Amino acid sequence: MAQTKPRAIMIQGAGSNVGKSMVVAGITRALVNRGLTVRPFKPQNMSNNAAVTIDGGEIGRAQALQALAAKVPAHTDMNPILLKPETDTGAQVIVQGKRYATLRARDYAKAKPDLLKPALESFHRLCDQADVIVIEGAGSPAEVNLRKGDIANMGFAEAAGVPVVLLGDIDRGGVIAQLVGTQVILPEADADRIKAFAVNKFRGDVSLFAEGEQAIVDQTGWTNLGTLPWFADAWRLPAEDVMDIASKKGGKVKIAVPRLNRIANFDDLDPLSAEPDVSVEIIEAGRPLPGDADLVLIPGSKSTIADLAHFRAQGWDIDLKAHVRRGGRVLGICGGYQMLGSEIADPDGIEGAPCTVAGLGLLDVQTVMEPHKRLALSNATYRATGDAVTGYEIHLGVTQGADCANAWLDLDGRAEGAATADGLIKGCYMHGLFSADSFRASYLADLGAATQITYDADLEQVLDALAQHIEDHMDVDALLGIAATPTAKA
Repeated sequence: MAQTKPRAIMIQGAGSNVGKSMVVAGITRALVNRGLTVRPFKPQNMSNNAAVTIDGGEIGRAQALQALAAKVPAHTDMNPILLKPETDTGAQVIVQGKRYATLRARDYAKAKPDLLKPALESFHRLCDQADVIVIEGAGSPAEVNLRKGDIANMGFAEAAGVPVVLLGDIDRGGVIAQLVGTQVILPEADADRIKAFAVNKFRGDVSLFAEGEQAIVDQTGWTNLGTLPWFADAWRLPAEDVMDIASKKGGKVKIAVPRLNRIANFDDLDPLSAEPDVSVEIIEAGRPLPGDADLVLIPGSKSTIADLAHFRAQGWDIDLKAHVRRGGRVLGICGGYQMLGSEIADPDGIEGAPCTVAGLGLLDVQTVMEPHKRLALSNATYRATGDAVTGYEIHLGVTQGADCANAWLDLDGRAEGAATADGLIKGCYMHGLFSADSFRASYLADLGAATQITYDADLEQVLDALAQHIEDHMDVDALLGIAATPTAKA
């Protein structure tokens, strides 16, 4: 049960990708391990790697990881505003877990003041549940051109009345300028909200940066919470940003994953990347699919039809058919499943202009895009072995056809997925399959690999190691001393 007056602290970054999500997860688990009730919160996030929540909505994957760090189920209040890019200039806007609108960047800027209210509503509901709320900013407050109507950084900190810690990234170089420059460029009221700083991703002997830390203190007057060394196991945590997806080589079984422009829900790759016997190779645009791949895995997509065109533009459709002729296996998940079919119809223009396009033709199924999005935490059974699988569904579209008679999952009492008669080509809508150790073991055995990890248990160990990393290198007592009761009222 939360205390009468919960405290909150907001971690903002001196730039994008400074490690805010990981640090917030580490702080959250560290505080939980101290016996505190904690909730993570991010007012606005931008990611196509979403998670389905216990209340039937969707949030950014990083907040789902932070919920795991807090040892509570993920809830839409933890990330009330989620932007899911569909084009270079527009995104689907999710408010408190549900689709609100699809807006171009300029129109979203006009809508932001209206979205502050639901963000604050969600924040205050979390305050009723916890001793401490650890808030994550987005991007950087130094982007002062975005300050008007801001709900992601200082705009939210001001509205909620919470103190801020600024996190810098020394791995990129120039961290002193990052931190000091942020104070210089901010309006005075915003700069005054920053009470402390920390430095992330140091490689080598941290003591060598002592003079740098002091220089930042001298220039800013902020409390120094410490410098965090590089956390070597960071790669084992689910990535949120598509730019963080990386190939993992070394195993005898090769899984090739074409990087789609609007790749979504790519956390399906994490358990596979963690397996020592498996090499996961991310294939960038302009490169052919490797001829020696054991499996080609086509992941989810936020814009299936556009990404199918991108797939063809790389010549991957030709490579994939050659892979199939060699007896290679193919797995399509969600948008990748839709692409494997013979046809995708979008009569209502959900993804753009109304159209019907030919699929890759490797499965005898057809997909019709429909406005209703299915969001569900799901339980399934792998028909071939009876292995239990727990995952989630998050998709538009209904897929039907002859190969659905070869469904390979029983999902919440219904048949799910499609496959060719020989079982070498499969597709399904269920994400999270490979997190199930028994299913992953069965699937990899067919590829000639043995599973060597217990994924969920290993992830818990990494979170505890991250929490200890935070305790060892950050002044958590000082952080708690800076955290304060929000001044804004619900």
